[in-house]
Amino acid sequence: MDAKDKYIREHSSPQGEALDWVERQTNIRTNHARMLTGAAQGRFIKMLVGISGAENILEIGAFTGYSAICLASGLPENGHLDSLEINDELEDLILEGFDRAGIASKITLHIGDAKETIGRLRTEILDRRTKPMYDMVYIDANKREYCEYYESVFDMVRPGGLILADNVLWDGKVWADPLPQDRQTLGIASFNDMVAADERVESVILPVRDGLNIIRKKGLSSI
Repeated sequence: MDAKDKYIREHSSPQGEALDWVERQTNIRTNHARMLTGAAQGRFIKMLVGISGAENILEIGAFTGYSAICLASGLPENGHLDSLEINDELEDLILEGFDRAGIASKITLHIGDAKETIGRLRTEILDRRTKPMYDMVYIDANKREYCEYYESVFDMVRPGGLILADNVLWDGKVWADPLPQDRQTLGIASFNDMVAADERVESVILPVRDGLNIIRKKGLSSI
């Protein structure tokens, strides 16, 4: 943690014991602790949930559950989060974190391929509902597939709802000249270009950690 991050963390509200535990366990039990949502970003997305009045959220990419806890903690009592994660080896860690945070009743964890799960949720929405289901979608999964996630969930988000996409600055690779040709960088760069050109939304990229794109679907809320 550099001096700036340390200062920000010390001068923001504490993340709490459950998130402290998830952070420790992520460092101990995985080789990819860098993927963890940071304390400042976690507090920020929790506040966005409260400010936006979101009641139903879809998360694509739970990792060890840190961001899911932040999102669910911002929900009202009757709110709900569908959280998607492909790695079944993380399931026990994720669920214990939910229990420790006291928000397990607000979250349904879906283990499996995100695109397949989104397809199933879409079918359930079309079968049971007459209007979009989600007030917010948080994307933080396979960078190669961001464009596909975006298009597949777009009509599942209510007008006026939010789509948040993490890691959109990708360590500065997205503005490198020449652009690196690895599939992850190309996936993020294509996603950023697509959102910027999408007249159905308004968006802003904030330099929070590795970049967070806040995308608002145009139109009045149908809720």
